[in-house]
Amino acid sequence: MEGKEEDVKLGANKFSERQPIGTSAQSDKDYKEPPPAPLFEPGELKSWSFYRAGIAEFMATFLFLYITVLTVMGVSKSNTKCSTVGIQGIAWAFGGMIFALVYCTAGGHINPAVTFGLLLARKLSLTRAVFYMVMQCLGAVCGAGVVKGFEGSKNYERLGGGANVVAHGYTKGDGLGAEIIGTFVLVYTVFSATDAKRNARDSHVPILAPLPIGFAVFLVHLATIPITGTGINPARSLGAAIIFNKDHAWDDHWIFWVGPFIGAALAAVYHQIVIRAIPFKSRA
Repeated sequence: MEGKEEDVKLGANKFSERQPIGTSAQSDKDYKEPPPAPLFEPGELKSWSFYRAGIAEFMATFLFLYITVLTVMGVSKSNTKCSTVGIQGIAWAFGGMIFALVYCTAGGHINPAVTFGLLLARKLSLTRAVFYMVMQCLGAVCGAGVVKGFEGSKNYERLGGGANVVAHGYTKGDGLGAEIIGTFVLVYTVFSATDAKRNARDSHVPILAPLPIGFAVFLVHLATIPITGTGINPARSLGAAIIFNKDHAWDDHWIFWVGPFIGAALAAVYHQIVIRAIPFKSRA
């Protein structure tokens, strides 16, 4: 009886969490925080795995641009704006799942904004980040170039070349804000869906990372296609702009670099400092 009365008196405070959540999940048994990546790592330049990863970035971004831009240009012939936006969103959602599958299986980023966010989170070195971004941009240019080859110059220009521009009726500030928020959603979802700490804590809850990432890309495109055509990937915007090469494609191009980089930075800061903050622990 005494034990039961004490249980009632103390209530839930007598027992600790069976399945700790949030920062309380940080323990020596289930997860250990890996050390941050060095800013410069010259030894990487002598490693074949470094260049192999760069080639993978090139090929993945090439396929990403080829599949998505060609699909978007195909459905752009539709006369119904609503159906066009919906189909474009679905097309880019599949593209997002392709990115997520490559990211989760091979560590590919396919997006300079994602690479920038991971750099700020100290998940990779500056040397590797710059190399990845260069290969992503080269892959994007080649992917858009192949699309132009299939469509033909005349048809390619008539359909806009898949280039990102701020739509009529919206200001540059609108476009910048849409790119910041859209990229924040994407990069934060990437951080959360691939978080090793969360996986260690919630190992009993299986989550296939490509699904939330692809779904996030889908929702972002539904929201921002009418505003900017949805960039949220500077390599994708650069590749399409270079191959399309019209003045109006370059007028607002800065938005599709500044916006995604700001969004990625905010996502990295929010996830690393707010969500994954490791509390101070007093050890007796």
